Amino acid sequence: MTKKKKEQRSNKWAFLIYQDSAPEDYLDILENMHIPYVLSPWHDKDINKSTGEFKKAHKHGALFFDSLKSYSQVSDLLTEKLNTPAHIEIVMSPKGMYDYFIHAANPDKSPYDIDDIESGCGFELDKFIAEQATDDFLNEIIDLIEDNHITEFEDLVKYARDNNYLLLSLIIDKTYFFARFLDSKRYKPRTKKNDEEKKIAKDN
Repeated sequence: MTKKKKEQRSNKWAFLIYQDSAPEDYLDILENMHIPYVLSPWHDKDINKSTGEFKKAHKHGALFFDSLKSYSQVSDLLTEKLNTPAHIEIVMSPKGMYDYFIHAANPDKSPYDIDDIESGCGFELDKFIAEQATDDFLNEIIDLIEDNHITEFEDLVKYARDNNYLLLSLIIDKTYFFARFLDSKRYKPRTKKNDEEKKIAKDN
């Protein structure tokens, strides 16, 4: 490793952990480190394109520090505590990392379940997921409103809380948009009814 790489500093570092070499209590170890973290689902269906065989099961992870940490500081910490490979990388794009966690942007690769993402030590997983998948979640919420004939904001919040809590953060963050959208749904039927009544009156 070059001296320049050793001196790289960031507060967001990505790493890899293999299932066959990770401690069984890896989550407890991470919790005891008191550093916000997020881990992908176990990637156990990835195919090596060269050999056609399954790759070793692994998780992609990231640590989010309160201050800048050097490459060597973080690498040494992870190899000692979790038996990870020494190589780590600066997280350049949280969205790119999230997409890779579940292969959201790679339809040719095996998809992984968003519900299998693990996190802890204060990492706000719901907020993170909502921020990274805003477009998908916006469409999902609009479909939810249409399919369930929801016209009141309170009903939307209750439905999301009871059925899909991951959408709740985005609904709260986009309160103005969804409130206006629901207002328009209530207004549209009234307008349509008034137009029909006017047409009937005119014809008579």
